[in-house]
Amino acid sequence: MAPRPPADHSPAGSAPAEPSDPHAPLARLAALHGVATSYSPSPDRTVAATDTAIVAALAALGVDANTPDAVRAALAAQEAETRERLLPPTVVCWGGSPPAALAGLPAGTRLRITTEQGETHAAAEQLPPGVHTLHATAPDGRTAEAHLVAAPARLPAPPGRTYGLLVQLYSLLSRRSWGMGDLGDLAELTAWSGRALGAGFVQVNPLHAAVPGTPTDPSPYRPSSRRFPDPVHLRVEDIPEFAHVDDPDRVRALLERAERLRASVLHKGALIDRDAVWELKREALELVREVPLGPGRRAAYVDFLAEEGEALEDHATWCALAEVYGPEWQRWPVGLRDPRSPATARARGELMDRVDFHSRLAWLTDAQLATAQRSARDAGMAVGLVHDLAVGVHPGGADAWAQQEYFAAGMSVGAPPDAFNARGQDWGLPPWRPDRLAASGYAPYRHLLRALFRHAGALRIDHVMGLFRLWWVPQGQPPTEGTYVRYDAEAMLAILTLEASRAGALVIGEDLGTVEPGVRETLHERGVLGTSVLWFERDWDGDGKPLPPERWRPDCLATATTHDLPPTASRLTGDHVELRDRLGLLTGSLEDERTAATADTGEWLALLARLGLLHGASDAGSAVSEEAEIQAVHRFLLRTPARMIGVWLPDTVGDRRPQNLPGTWDQYPNWRLPIADADGRPVTLEELAASPRLHALIDVLRGRSGDLGGRCGRG
Repeated sequence: MAPRPPADHSPAGSAPAEPSDPHAPLARLAALHGVATSYSPSPDRTVAATDTAIVAALAALGVDANTPDAVRAALAAQEAETRERLLPPTVVCWGGSPPAALAGLPAGTRLRITTEQGETHAAAEQLPPGVHTLHATAPDGRTAEAHLVAAPARLPAPPGRTYGLLVQLYSLLSRRSWGMGDLGDLAELTAWSGRALGAGFVQVNPLHAAVPGTPTDPSPYRPSSRRFPDPVHLRVEDIPEFAHVDDPDRVRALLERAERLRASVLHKGALIDRDAVWELKREALELVREVPLGPGRRAAYVDFLAEEGEALEDHATWCALAEVYGPEWQRWPVGLRDPRSPATARARGELMDRVDFHSRLAWLTDAQLATAQRSARDAGMAVGLVHDLAVGVHPGGADAWAQQEYFAAGMSVGAPPDAFNARGQDWGLPPWRPDRLAASGYAPYRHLLRALFRHAGALRIDHVMGLFRLWWVPQGQPPTEGTYVRYDAEAMLAILTLEASRAGALVIGEDLGTVEPGVRETLHERGVLGTSVLWFERDWDGDGKPLPPERWRPDCLATATTHDLPPTASRLTGDHVELRDRLGLLTGSLEDERTAATADTGEWLALLARLGLLHGASDAGSAVSEEAEIQAVHRFLLRTPARMIGVWLPDTVGDRRPQNLPGTWDQYPNWRLPIADADGRPVTLEELAASPRLHALIDVLRGRSGDLGGRCGRG
């Protein structure tokens, strides 16, 4: 999602509104279900949610609030259930401390805990980490059963201070890519940057499975499934069976087509064409599948099928059905819209060959992800791959079909109006139902995290504030007609801490933009690193000037930019203003926007100069090259106490084009640009490895350019 600067977030063009009466029946009912009746876009401002939004959110949670009588009946039922309930569906035990929920039990209540391993305990202390079952029997005979999440008190700490690269994988083409970057390129990047650059990590965009179709939505943040990776990222030649395809003419033709596709992007100015890449790879993978697996490979595949179980079967079934009926399951024949229906079971049997094909692709992609992470660790990286978890999934995709009971029907995730976007935002992603998650012990969330952590040294969570609350927008309504719905942040964080600790992985929360009070403090308490982007780090509570490096928070990933922001060269030159003007995205006049951008950049450059970080500037104020300014920006990041420093890979060669320009759809080639140099010429991985400009920037981080203090290492 697009980050937003934490400045004045009052909704433009709206007057203050008083919140609904907290004692009114609808407000009381909403509070019991975690539905907000108002929100505060800034500390001194409160805006009431409309009754329409509140009623719609309650309906998505299975609560009828359409009439006053319905509200009173639902309120009475919920209050009675709350009074009688001994335990909530899920309770949390941090670091062996007793769950807070036990304090409210009647005196004399007997407890029994059955662990994941089948052992029985009488108390929560000294429990092994895991999701256990808690049984309670009150003196009056009432009983209750709850999921008990026993989690470490904190996440693993970063292994020393380290720096690494941030890259959108599709944009990183090598001389062996088939028109877009792939997992073979990722393995090469980790091996090279770990060994030759001393990098401690490589952060990539979400590699989740996309929704198929023509044209495919190129955004990695609106996937079909977050649980399984996309086989479009496969390096076909690295699949062992490819060498044994018994059709040399077709193989030769495929490789020639791959060469033309690669050349069109690297040498002819073409955009990355995901559909063309997938069409070519799918044809190759159909040939690969005809090659019998050897005994060892067959055993590994069978183990993968057993380990992934029903989740993989559902995913592969959706893929097979999508080939026949299209990628939106809501338009399939009625019987197939239910993954557990007899019609779906029959269709699965009839399409078993295709189900196996898509299961095989998931296995092959998982194996190449493992190779990339192993390559990173073998190269000495302290962290390795940093994967990215998108906020949600496409409403018509595999996860939304297979896990329908966990999604709030008729709702979409977005953001309320603020100073950055007075109309609010609707991201088109269905939210999880907090009540269903809690009742299941957060099973789908646990399984999702486990899959992502399997081949990761760290996980970046996009819009990490979503662990606490999400802005729900009723379908068909503008984002202004939404409201916040709260999640059990303690349980969400406990599951996250549990799974990350089991994997020995770090967690980085993308906490840019409007963050409600207490969220960053809670995340910090549990060891979740934050995200700090240079241009947004100002003294917002004081004079608004750039924040000096010593005042930055240490527990964060510090960067100069992100995939949703202009590259550093574009920011320094003001090119980003000209681009937004050409696309009609400016909210003010071009002159005013230029002036504001120049002033913003000027304040930062002045601070860099005062700190002696602008090498090459004379006392007479001679001009400094753009490349020197980019180096100075990273010297500044080095001066901060940030535990991790990320270098946007396009910045290393002066690329001026953003990978994504929020607010655009087909006006700009979002998610389809290869990494390029300052002149817009695509740069291959091999050319990056030989780039003097890249090595000069990395030398800044390695302390080889005469910089004072703050040197990074690999941990």
